Amino acid sequence: MNSNNNYPIGSQGKKWAAPEKAQWLAAQQVKRSYTDDVLSQLDALSSQFDIEEYASLEYDTGKFPVFALGSLTWDKSKPNVLVTGGVHGYETSGVFGALRFAATAAQQYQDRFNLMIVPCVSPWAYETINRWNPHAIDPNRSFYTNSPAQESAALMKLVSGLDFLMHIDLHETTDTDNSEFRPALAARDAVEHKNWAIPDGFYTVGDTLKPSPDFQHAIIESVEKVTHIAPADENGKIIGELTQQQGVINYATKALGLCASVTDAKFVSTTEVYPDSPKVDGENCIQAQVAAVVGGLDYVSKYA
Repeated sequence: MNSNNNYPIGSQGKKWAAPEKAQWLAAQQVKRSYTDDVLSQLDALSSQFDIEEYASLEYDTGKFPVFALGSLTWDKSKPNVLVTGGVHGYETSGVFGALRFAATAAQQYQDRFNLMIVPCVSPWAYETINRWNPHAIDPNRSFYTNSPAQESAALMKLVSGLDFLMHIDLHETTDTDNSEFRPALAARDAVEHKNWAIPDGFYTVGDTLKPSPDFQHAIIESVEKVTHIAPADENGKIIGELTQQQGVINYATKALGLCASVTDAKFVSTTEVYPDSPKVDGENCIQAQVAAVVGGLDYVSKYA
């Protein structure tokens, strides 16, 4: 089945213009609160981090402040580490994994690293459980100069001029990728996207230009203590890409405009948790994200 068939907005073979994007936006509904769920947790972290409002995202639907948590004693002699979540707002454990890491395991690494944690890059998408922003733009395809996505542009400005040793970007792969988001993408762009087999389990995406297989392996080893790792399909692939090792594929992150390319960090990984698996629940998914960050930090500690 091709996922661009029968999407309720737009015409087959015709890219969306302003009317279709407006129709799509009108169909979105607020389903949860960024203020209640995310911002409410920041006060408790203020004694452990320097909390900075790095931008205010302004849409017709409202304004959303976005925050970064930085080490209290930023020391230029230490390597910098970036943790991002909620680039895709619907990928819930990415947001809460970043916050949980900040509240718990982060303290173990403050003496060796300068930590910057951005828990929710895309708050409107968090509230509406969406992959896109209100302009029907995917922030995780928009990390490039003159970005059309406010979310991406704001994060790029935040990290500009800083050198990072490691960046881990926390994501999920969900059943709605096939039921909603890939069909919407196919309709918006008037292209065909065949549904992919949703992998049951955790996997990582490395950067094709700097894949760092030992680093990816360390993340997988850490996570498999918490949850199961996604197997490859019958073609040796995960979401259409050949596996490089258990639970690891690579993408051309910069060419695709992915968040993982936002720095020049030597060690980069995008995590992918599968929250729709019958083997997990929301808490297990959060723990998997924390384990991924910890596994990455333990590996790069030898370079600190």
